[in-house]
Amino acid sequence: MSHQSVEEGKLMAVIGDEDTCVGFLLGGIGEINEQRQSNFMVVEKDTTKAEIDQCFKRFVAREDIAIIMINQIYADMIRTTLDKHLLPVPTVLEIPSKQHAYDSSKDSILKRAQVQWIYTVQLKAPAKSLLLHSQDK
Repeated sequence: MSHQSVEEGKLMAVIGDEDTCVGFLLGGIGEINEQRQSNFMVVEKDTTKAEIDQCFKRFVAREDIAIIMINQIYADMIRTTLDKHLLPVPTVLEIPSKQHAYDSSKDSILKRAQVQWIYTVQLKAPAKSLLLHSQDK
């Protein structure tokens, strides 16, 4: 975390199943702000997609949250909302759950990184190649 984030007291937030949330809460990330809003959401079997989406948007809007961790199974449920979030802060990290393995092909950040890498390799490499060939002559 950056020095600036530490000074401002930025938080991590979690949207996950009970095991995931309890693990992070035992690690000390639990926090309740002045409006009595917590920085975690325990998703249960009767939690709706709309509730997860609303919680994610609430976390994104909070200035005191720098990182949002979400179980990938729930990220899949709100994929369209996640894909619209392009800002670097809060950073969204998709994490596995006890019952569901992590699938890198679904991760929004990884997809963007791969596009950036392809752009860098495909578009900049030919320019370097042309430069090298022109120097040979």
